[in-house]
Amino acid sequence: MKIRYDSSVNQIKKGAIISYLAICVSMLSGLLYTPWMVKQIGVNDYGLYTLASSLISMFLIDFGISEAVTRFISKYNAEGNQKKVNDFLGLIYKLYILIDLLIFLILIIIYFFIPIIYSKLTPAEVEKFKIIYLITSTFSIVSLPFITLNGILSSYERFKTLKLCDLINKLMVLGLTVLALLFGYKLYALVLVHAFSGLIIIAIKLYYIRGNLPVKVNFRYKDRSLLKEVFSFSIWATVSTIANRFIFNVTPSILGAISGSRQIAIFGIASTLEAYAYIISGAVNGMFLPKVSKILAKKKDGQHVLPLMIKVGRIQYSIIGLIFIGFTLVGKEFIYHWMGEGFEWAYYCAILMMLPGVFRVPQQIASVTIIAMNKVKIQALVYIIVAVLNILFSSILSRYFGAIGAALSICIVYIVRLIIMNIIYYKVLHINVFSFIKEAYIKMAPPMIITYVFGILINRFTVYSLRAFIIKGTLIVLLYIILLWNISLNNYEKSLFKRVRGL
Repeated sequence: MKIRYDSSVNQIKKGAIISYLAICVSMLSGLLYTPWMVKQIGVNDYGLYTLASSLISMFLIDFGISEAVTRFISKYNAEGNQKKVNDFLGLIYKLYILIDLLIFLILIIIYFFIPIIYSKLTPAEVEKFKIIYLITSTFSIVSLPFITLNGILSSYERFKTLKLCDLINKLMVLGLTVLALLFGYKLYALVLVHAFSGLIIIAIKLYYIRGNLPVKVNFRYKDRSLLKEVFSFSIWATVSTIANRFIFNVTPSILGAISGSRQIAIFGIASTLEAYAYIISGAVNGMFLPKVSKILAKKKDGQHVLPLMIKVGRIQYSIIGLIFIGFTLVGKEFIYHWMGEGFEWAYYCAILMMLPGVFRVPQQIASVTIIAMNKVKIQALVYIIVAVLNILFSSILSRYFGAIGAALSICIVYIVRLIIMNIIYYKVLHINVFSFIKEAYIKMAPPMIITYVFGILINRFTVYSLRAFIIKGTLIVLLYIILLWNISLNNYEKSLFKRVRGL
């Protein structure tokens, strides 16, 4: 068991390192490539691209089955029963094919209603959108059944391979898109590149699993009782995933129906910045499910997860705190130098969307515990309520304030969700959230507060320029790190920064 534990720890460390490499690629490509790409295809086409991506991603989900795959395969592996693994995967793939056919019918219906749904788009924009919709929807139908590959790799704790595929995908998309735009191809090339890269990554994962894991799918297997068990586990995870994605992914459609492509583009830039903040601070989230499951296997109560939640949460809070404070102080200048004029409102949108994440991201271990303890039904009900509230608020606020109204809606509903989920963590999972708030939020807050006050003073005596932006940004980061090191970090946390193997 010791060997397996060390292997798991090494996989998490390597997966984390590769995750941060992928994040660096995403950020650098976003900083250097996105403004150029927007200029190449135009702001309105970028809005259409954002709209198509958000619409299709609402359907391109794993329906909770990847989590079921990880959970059941891990169980069968512990029992040493490979036959059950193969039989289970055969059942899962047949279930995915049925889901795929259903989504295919839904996407066909949506296609014929595009001019009605997106009435604010011009006739020319509608025709362009139809083409990219066909490309992205076709890719989603083809790739959907292979989402299970992520669950297989996770269940065998092959985090290194999983994260490496993500990194390769990002590099491939970036390289091929740049080449396509340099050769004069526009909007359609962007969509085709993403689809092509996605198919290549699927092929790589299939090749790796076939050559390195003892997995042989048995498509002939039938078991109604197991299917019922899987369905009961995944149905609420599906509802939860859909409702969670709905908040961000439905917003461009609301803006398309109410405000037009310009507001979609502004929202797209802001949501990209929010996504960067989230993935930087939560790069290792998905790798803690096996560890939480082991804790709960020995002690069936969520209170025993608190030490891990505090340990991980403090680190994530310090990272997301720097990002939020830094962006609040120099974000307006950053967007100006990054995207140029015309995207000023993206700064305020991004701040509104980032704010709930400052407190939500550090609680990811609690979110994982929800899954491990199979309490996803409660979470799903909360997410449904919040998603409905977002549609209501966003429809009203976007009509009067455009993208800023949509961002305000997201901020409000996420704060509401955060409060409700903390009540659930405390009442249902028995996690002492008050202890977490004290150890994480309160003890790690002083460096953020002092840095923010310092940054405000600097802003009062400086003007807009690239040189001033770089100097201010550097001073803010250095001050925050110094304060964090001397005021908030404990010996364990300092060791993580001193040696990579401390991850």
